[in-house]
Amino acid sequence: MSSPLSSSHPAAEDIAAREPREPGFLILPEASTCFAEREMRLRQLAAGHPMGDFLRFVADIAHLQQEALDRFPAVPLPDAEALRQAALFGQPPLPAAHWPRDPAWQACVRDMAHALSHKAPEAALSALKTLEQASGEWLETQADRLLNGISTGLDVAAAPLIGAALQVYWTHLVRAVQAVELPPGQPTAFGRIDDASVCPCCGSRPTDSIVKAGGDHAGQRYLHCSLCGTEWHMVRITCTHCHTTKGLVYQSLSRVLPGQSEDDAEDDAREAATHAVIQAETCESCGHYLKLLHADRDPMVEPVADDLASVTLDLLIGETGVERQGVNFMLMFGDAEPDAESAAAAASQAAEDGPEAPVTNGTAGTAP
Repeated sequence: MSSPLSSSHPAAEDIAAREPREPGFLILPEASTCFAEREMRLRQLAAGHPMGDFLRFVADIAHLQQEALDRFPAVPLPDAEALRQAALFGQPPLPAAHWPRDPAWQACVRDMAHALSHKAPEAALSALKTLEQASGEWLETQADRLLNGISTGLDVAAAPLIGAALQVYWTHLVRAVQAVELPPGQPTAFGRIDDASVCPCCGSRPTDSIVKAGGDHAGQRYLHCSLCGTEWHMVRITCTHCHTTKGLVYQSLSRVLPGQSEDDAEDDAREAATHAVIQAETCESCGHYLKLLHADRDPMVEPVADDLASVTLDLLIGETGVERQGVNFMLMFGDAEPDAESAAAAASQAAEDGPEAPVTNGTAGTAP
């Protein structure tokens, strides 16, 4: 049962009416809870999920990340002049691509690899052993490739844990820089930069975006940094890649019941779309998409965890030729990564067994 994806455009005035004015631009990660909350959400999502074993393994990683962050040592930080220059030229003060990394992150990845080796799935043991025994030079080369989006020569099996250690390191950097007392009259350490598509703190791409619930940020959309966990505001109905406000389509998953008529399926899909917790915001202009999570519909959503658990949506959207903008270090696709392949295979099987299909703003489309 299949049909092409249909297209519809959101009503900008409706979204604008729901979005309060003048939101806080940045939400920095909470060092004491950020990875613990991720672990909790991953374990919640793992129950009954086709990728349950994988999600529980990533939850184990998040547990170790929180422990590592809690005891992370002091490392060199940018001085006041470096922060001033970054602000002056509209650049992130802790650029992932250029920041001279302290070796403390290497110890973090080795410690996590050792701890995981006692309970990791057999398919991951070889990669964990490689990380435990890796030289500093090899780890730095792999980190350079991962942070710069270079797939050639990247050890895809080791990349998730390298990414996990780098997340701990950069989260620590952001919180430590924020705590530095700056000279009178100097701008804050972090603020708006020239490229609104990347993190204002480290210049990394987002994992996804999230509509906040409650408090001063209620109804606002924030992009979640894939590296340091900082969230920065971007108005809704704006492509996060090319910044156009036209040609945006929102797609989500809807279950098609066996024997259901096409009209009934479309009606159910429209109803489901109004309550969808996770949508793909796709742009007809640039051909990219980024997931949009709705904490206003489910306050438990967590950007990294829910992104992993909704990989079925990525697979189905990918079949339409739209390119994913989001980055998630925990699921790297490639020939050398058995866990990622297993996770993707489980998601693909779930898409076939559902059957779940992408829908566009409540207009149904069925999976091939």
